[in-house]
Amino acid sequence: MNESLYGDLSVIGTRGCESLTAQVDAYLKEWRGTDESFVVQADCPRFGTGEAKCLIHESLRGHDVYIVNDCFNYGVTYKMYGMTVPMSPDDHYQDLKRVIAAIGGKARRISVIMPMLYEGRQHKRSSRESLDCASALQELVAMGVSNIITFDAHDARVQNAIPLSGFENVRCTYQMIKALCKTVPDIQLDRDHLAVVSPDEGGMSRCMYYSSVLGLDLGMFYKRRNYAVVVDGKNPIEAHEYLGRDLHGKDAIVVDDMISSGESMLDVALQLKGKGAKRIFVFSTFGLFCNGLEKFDEAYESGIIDKIFTTNLIYGTEELKSREWYVQVNMCKYISYIIDTLNHDHSISTLLNPVTRIHNLVEKRKTQENQ
Repeated sequence: MNESLYGDLSVIGTRGCESLTAQVDAYLKEWRGTDESFVVQADCPRFGTGEAKCLIHESLRGHDVYIVNDCFNYGVTYKMYGMTVPMSPDDHYQDLKRVIAAIGGKARRISVIMPMLYEGRQHKRSSRESLDCASALQELVAMGVSNIITFDAHDARVQNAIPLSGFENVRCTYQMIKALCKTVPDIQLDRDHLAVVSPDEGGMSRCMYYSSVLGLDLGMFYKRRNYAVVVDGKNPIEAHEYLGRDLHGKDAIVVDDMISSGESMLDVALQLKGKGAKRIFVFSTFGLFCNGLEKFDEAYESGIIDKIFTTNLIYGTEELKSREWYVQVNMCKYISYIIDTLNHDHSISTLLNPVTRIHNLVEKRKTQENQ
């Protein structure tokens, strides 16, 4: 074992993460000057009943193992009683546990990179209900996981369930801003031309970060819900009320952690247009698009939205990638930096705090505008 490393590096991608882990592996091989892959194959074959097991084809004794798990890749399927069944988040999570079980405690350290946190929206209890995310985190730690790395957690306070274990909540702020500058060359990153808007009160913290590092005005929508009714597991939204400064003639960035059905996001964009906003750009770490893309197509054709930015951290269909209004932000290099730094047993604090990089990007943009 190389003495400068915590352990021999191994990266495992569960089903559906093959492309992402291949890109991460390419960066790691380039930086370390080797042609030897760091990816270890872990297969999870299934029986006709849908039951499964995990097989790892090489020893991981003493290795520093990083398991990448996308719980929301519904593009992966398996056969059960002759039927083709899409893998649910529960299925992906079970496969993750199978991989950990197959390692059998022989690795020196196991870290799980779970871009979108499993059951992250079921993070708190308001009545007699399960606390699925907290239970899952405790279960992974009990199985021997040392670090859990996730991106833009719905509520990072869920880490309180495992206070003595590693939990890193990574934000994609720099990559989103960089992608905006590249995709929209005429964007002006100042408060006279651009504002940040939160679609609800729950997303204010991430929007405050954007407004602070960019020096922009901040607005917010308040969701007025009907708490007497439950539709699709949630109380329906009756109206969005805006709180903030005048937006006439300004571009607006709407920031949220995920786009699920997208109805509330499109309603927010429509209201912003009604308040005089010029162009609407949506930043969302995870694009689920549970109800399809038709409403987004209509909104784009109507001029309500201009671009939607989401990451490649979770599965996205080829149909989505082909849309004019869609921009995919590649996070593979960032993940590679995190893995490489941790494998060298160094702190990732500077990676998690991109303020300097954002300020450098803004200054570079201002210099280009003045030339």
